Formats: sequence, structure tokens, C-alpha cells
Amino acid sequence: MKETNSRAAVLGLQHLLAMYAGAVAVPLLIGTGLGFNESQMTYLISIDIFMCGVATLLQLVVTRFFGIGLPVVLGCAIQAVSPLILIGTKSGITAIYGAVIAAGIFIVLIAGIFSKIKVLFPPLVTGTVITVIGLTLIPVAITKIGGGDAAAAEFGSSTNLLIGFVTIALIIGVQVVGKGFVRSIAVLVGLVGGTILAAFLGLVDLSAISHAPMFHLPQPFYFGKPTFDVWSILLMIIISIVSLVESTGVYFALGDITEKPITGNDLKRGYRAEGLAVILGGIFNTFPYTGFSQNVGLVQLSGIKTRKPIFFSAIFLIILGLFPKIGAIAQIIPEAVLGGGMLVMFGMVAVQGMKMLSKVDYANDKNLLIIAVSIGFGLGFNTMPALFSQMPETLQMFTGNGIVMSSLTAIVLNVLFNGLPKKAEESATTFSVETTKEA
Repeated sequence: MKETNSRAAVLGLQHLLAMYAGAVAVPLLIGTGLGFNESQMTYLISIDIFMCGVATLLQLVVTRFFGIGLPVVLGCAIQAVSPLILIGTKSGITAIYGAVIAAGIFIVLIAGIFSKIKVLFPPLVTGTVITVIGLTLIPVAITKIGGGDAAAAEFGSSTNLLIGFVTIALIIGVQVVGKGFVRSIAVLVGLVGGTILAAFLGLVDLSAISHAPMFHLPQPFYFGKPTFDVWSILLMIIISIVSLVESTGVYFALGDITEKPITGNDLKRGYRAEGLAVILGGIFNTFPYTGFSQNVGLVQLSGIKTRKPIFFSAIFLIILGLFPKIGAIAQIIPEAVLGGGMLVMFGMVAVQGMKMLSKVDYANDKNLLIIAVSIGFGLGFNTMPALFSQMPETLQMFTGNGIVMSSLTAIVLNVLFNGLPKKAEESATTFSVETTKEA
């Protein structure tokens, strides 16, 4: 199938719709938690969309120092929500952005060191982590199919279920009977079709469009000059490390899908780009960024593995951030419709992880044990974070994140049972030489 600009643009729109809900969820949750007024919320959401596009471009454009060059979409890290609300409540909104800027600088500085962890991510570890990423996100999709709020009276209503399952059926139908380009935009067809059905049922709310301003420009330090609180910075650095671990899994998954080996230098440029995006986020008053897993599933599902559609997606995000009324159009998609699309995409992420695990030697019982315990910790702790409610808040940030717990468990058990790869020291030396040349 020839990838024309028009087709790439449509695929880019599909990527945008896939990540949009997750992207705006972070500013919505933080703004609500800190009691922002309507104008502050409008700015927060608009600049978030704009900066998601900028952050994505930083990864797409490969230079000597920045960009991993994979079809990756960046969005605000959901794991940062609670810590940022905590910082804002205790130290003020300006402390949030001081901590975000400092954390971004930290990521850029440690990128070279952190890139050497590639030796800790053989298929056994990466496959397990990617599988857990998909499986831990599926409950989010299920909640959205029910209406988004499990405590709401209409949650799980027949109407929500109808819309959600029709969306899924449309995606499956297009995948089965569609060919070429039409098949590659199955998720977009499902989202549009589900929204049209919801509109006929009177469930599409257009108020977001009417309330949004026509045009908006990003403003540095919109909420005031950043302040730098030591404890807030340390907390945000911890969250940034968590985000790097998650992004690493996304990078390896995309590398596997696109059949591009991920080198230490690739990781280093990717981490630096992520760190630069975080710094810019702090300056323009948004939040930390990470690679979005749902778009990994979309790359796998569409079969289009080039960066061109993601370039269009990034440009669309920047434009939407400048014109909030246009951006608000994506907000009219009902939760149940998004849930249907997400269920398919998150499932594809899990399947990609299972595919990576097919390279593992299952004759070795230790490998079976590593996978079993890592997935058990990842899913179990993510499902019941209250298990560690008596522990310090800093520790809870790790234990309540299934992706992080699965990553740490798989890495530690793999090193304990299988040791480091024989060429680990040689690789580390190579990375050091490359780093010296690069400097």
C-alpha cells in the first residue's frame, strides 16, 4: 500500500484520536484536584495538546543528540497526577513547575547512564513488561465502555454497552473485510461510527466546542515564576525515572514491531528528547511526558510502521493547541466509544508482548518463574494498590504502578537467575566509547 501524504494524514488523525483522551486526562485531573477555574483549565488543556505535539516532534526528528526516530507519540504521564497534586497542595502551583523543570534537566543529564540499561532488557524482560502494560491498561478501557465513572448511576447502562461494543464490532469488521488503506484505519472508522451512533442516541455533548476560545497562544510561566523546592524536585525525579522505565518498554516494543534494533545511542537520544520535552513542559506550564502505549497497539494494528503518520499527528496536535475550538471536537467522543477503541488497542499491546515472549527459552523453568512472578506483581499490585497503604508515600508511587513493579521484578529476577548477558561488559564499553566520540 502506497503511503501518500493524504493517507498518512488520515493515519495521523487516527493516532491523535487514540491518544487524545489520555493526553487531556492529566491536566483535567490535576486542574480539578487543585481547584483551577475555567480559564485556567482552558489554558492547561490547550497548552497540553500543543506540547504533546512538540514533544512528539522531538522524538521523531533524529539529530546527533536528540530523537529516537521511532513512530512514537508522547503524552503526559498519568503516574505524575497524584504527586503533582500533592506538590501543588503543599507548596503551590509554582513549585510544580520548578520540580518539572528540574526533573527534565535531570533526565537530560542521566540519559547516557540510563541508556546502558539496555543489557537489562532481553526479550524475557521486555516481553513481560509490554504484556503487563497492555493487561494493566485493559481495565481502563473497560471502565470507559461502561461510561467512564464506575460510581455514576448510568455506569454500565445498556446504551453505553451498545455504543462500546458497536465500536469494537466496527473495528473488527473493518479488519476482517477491509483491504489496504481502509483496513489500516479500522480504529478511526470505529471511533467515528461509534460517535455517530451516540449522536443519534443523544449522547454527544457539543458544549465543549462552544465554551472553548477561538485562538490561544502558549505563554511561558503562565502560572508565575517557578519555585524550586528540594523535596518536590526529588519527588518529581522519582516519577521521571518511572516514566523512563515505561518509555523504555514502549521503545523496545516499537523497535520490535518496526524491526529496528534499539541501540544504546538510540535510547540515549530518546531519553534526552524526553527530558527536553519535560523542561519545555515546565516552562510552558504542562507536565512530564512519556511514550503512549495505546499508539504502539495502533502501529501494530494498522500495519503502517513509518514515522510519516506520526509527523502529521504531531502537527495536528500543535494546531489543535492553538485553536481550542478545533481541539474541542475530539472531546465530543463519548467515553464508551473511546473505551471500545482502547480495548482493541491495549489488547494489541499485550499481544505484542506475548509475541516478544515467544523468543524466550521455556525449557528453562527459571524463565517461567520470572514471567509468572513479574506478571503477578504487575497485575496484582496495580489492581490492589491499597495493599501498601501503610508504607511511605514515596514507596507507594512504585508499588501502585504495575508497569514499574513488573519491570523491576523481571529485571532483578532475570539478573539473579540468568545473570547479565555475556557481552554486557563489552556493550557497556562500546557505549562509553560512543559517548566519548559524541561528546
